[in-house]
Amino acid sequence: MKTVVIIGGSKGIGNAILETLVDSHKVINISRSVPELTHSNLTHFNCDILKDELPEITAMDALVYCPGSINLKPIARLSLEDFREDFEINVIGAVKAIQKYLNILKKSERPSVLLFSTVASKLGMPYHASIATAKSGVEGLVKSLGAELAPTLRINAIAPTVTDTQLASKLLRNDKMIENIKERHPLKKFLNPKEVADMAEFLLSDKASSISGQIFEMDCGIVTFKI
Repeated sequence: MKTVVIIGGSKGIGNAILETLVDSHKVINISRSVPELTHSNLTHFNCDILKDELPEITAMDALVYCPGSINLKPIARLSLEDFREDFEINVIGAVKAIQKYLNILKKSERPSVLLFSTVASKLGMPYHASIATAKSGVEGLVKSLGAELAPTLRINAIAPTVTDTQLASKLLRNDKMIENIKERHPLKKFLNPKEVADMAEFLLSDKASSISGQIFEMDCGIVTFKI
């Protein structure tokens, strides 16, 4: 049974990954809030990734870093502090976790790391300057570390479009907004967290043993197609 450490597994996509993996993996969740799910394979540590020391963990096979932000404002209303905060939670937090656990991960037979980007890093979208900048940093980190740590460790990222989570609730707060979001996507839908969790499960598995340094756009066609 593999051990997967999830940072940010109490809510949203992270929680969907936790629920998808916990029956067949030992899951260690690190987050500020406790997951609602209880399971014999689940261990939880309360921790603020940016403020607290990460817990000592003696063995793991995979690390998943889920914390993120959706800070949508016109550039004139984005402060330098907005940019700093988005970069801290999306990039610096991931770097902190990887540096903390890298030597432990390297002891695994087939270790892997999974991070999260956004379709806004590829598709120019108004009001996304801060988050697109931060997530582009995540993509650069994936490419660089994929090369640096090969062949010992694999690292990939998923770049989802709008996903039905609490983080995106402002974008999906009424029926009209939901319909507009669907219409913007060529597949006439947006993501649910379980879809993203299933992709995460694949990328962490031995079925993806030849995949590293890749950004997987789960975009419902919005980046790829013009219809």
